[in-house]
Amino acid sequence: MSSYGLRDERHRHVDSGCAVRHVRLRLQSWWPSKSFAPRCAARKESAPTSGGATVVNRDFLELPEEILGDIFALLEIPDLVRAGCVCSSWHTVYAGLRSSGWYNRHQTPCLLYMSESAGDNINCMYSLAEKRVYKLTLPEPPIRSRYLIGSSNGWLVTADEKSELHIVNLITGEQIALPSVTTIEQVKPIFDESGALQEYELSQYDGESEYGDPYILPLGNLRDKLYGKAFVFSDSSTGSYIVVLIHNPVSQLSFARARDSRWTWLPPSGDYEDCIYLDGILYVVTSTGGMDAFDLTGSSFSRKVIMNKMKNYIHERMYIVQSPSGELFQVWREQDDIPIGDGDAAPERVLSEIETETKNMMLYKVDMAAKKLVQINSLHGHVLFLGYGQSCCVRAEEYQQLKANHIYLTDDERGIAFWKSNRRDIGIFNLETNTTEEIVPSQSWCTWPVPIWITPNFAKMSSGLNR
Repeated sequence: MSSYGLRDERHRHVDSGCAVRHVRLRLQSWWPSKSFAPRCAARKESAPTSGGATVVNRDFLELPEEILGDIFALLEIPDLVRAGCVCSSWHTVYAGLRSSGWYNRHQTPCLLYMSESAGDNINCMYSLAEKRVYKLTLPEPPIRSRYLIGSSNGWLVTADEKSELHIVNLITGEQIALPSVTTIEQVKPIFDESGALQEYELSQYDGESEYGDPYILPLGNLRDKLYGKAFVFSDSSTGSYIVVLIHNPVSQLSFARARDSRWTWLPPSGDYEDCIYLDGILYVVTSTGGMDAFDLTGSSFSRKVIMNKMKNYIHERMYIVQSPSGELFQVWREQDDIPIGDGDAAPERVLSEIETETKNMMLYKVDMAAKKLVQINSLHGHVLFLGYGQSCCVRAEEYQQLKANHIYLTDDERGIAFWKSNRRDIGIFNLETNTTEEIVPSQSWCTWPVPIWITPNFAKMSSGLNR
């Protein structure tokens, strides 16, 4: 990829200021007579300067591929895709940058949602960087018929009408079927007399106890009962990916690597809320603030208790996230029902009418050595993204459109599949004032499938997520 001038940067991220200065130097070396301000204009007229000299405004479309590659490498994916549509020479540079795997520009997370005005296969993606909406067409089956149960590294994890799982890349359109749901330990298929799959049996066994009789569920209803959250992590042991699933009963864990034919169960385990995968170790946080770890690099897997429970009751939503500097944090999200009326005058509401909102966010630094949590009051110039997607922490200085010391939230209320028509708890939470502001007007999206954060990514699974 030397023709794109990225050789020195392909193994490390550079901050945007350094990258812009690098491009400016490259442009000035090619065009020394002008202080260059890039514009997508095709002009070839001459103009006198204040000193009487003439400066030629060279056609921006004729920039050498080497310089175009440097410029394109600074663009976020939506801008990069648009640049690739300008002309054939620009498309060549764009395609080369994509296929090389050296495009590693930080991407601003986007809010993905469905809209009543769009088709069944159309997703709306709201760009926080540009404050505009893009419409994306996804492959079959229709996205509106699926459940969205996770988002990581630019990939959605979806459950179709037979409760089977797929991962799909919004940008590339690549879609991969995950191992059958019937290979999850607690799920058994039920066939009719002709041998056709008719129903599922979902047991209530967690590896130690049976919590009740099995459920017998229609094909499309299993996903309501079974799935919690799903994650797609880069797996250095294979150079590809690993999918981790939090599922019922009692929020247990299963995982599958690329090309696995079945899910691997991790018993005994349960009450898990969120997880992160670092160097072959899966760290998970429980609903009471405890932390466990599983080493997934070998052929057998055992649970190591990192930290015992921090509280005795279950109320908050719990998240685990790694900062850009490598520190681990727990985030506790306190939600409450929005009241209607006061006291005895408050009307009784059915489930579909209940609305929740985030009241408080608590931040804790994980002290692994002392096995304790240390409460903190600020993100110190960082930004969090929390919800059904993989929890994410970024430096605000690298994302000029994001608000430092704020948490960008989507709704991931427990049992959300039974609240399909309810108002969603989505917004930007200010840690200093404990208030929430809108991202976009709530009437913009459908309440189901639930809106979710996604970070655009060009990587193909066949090439590994780190490319």
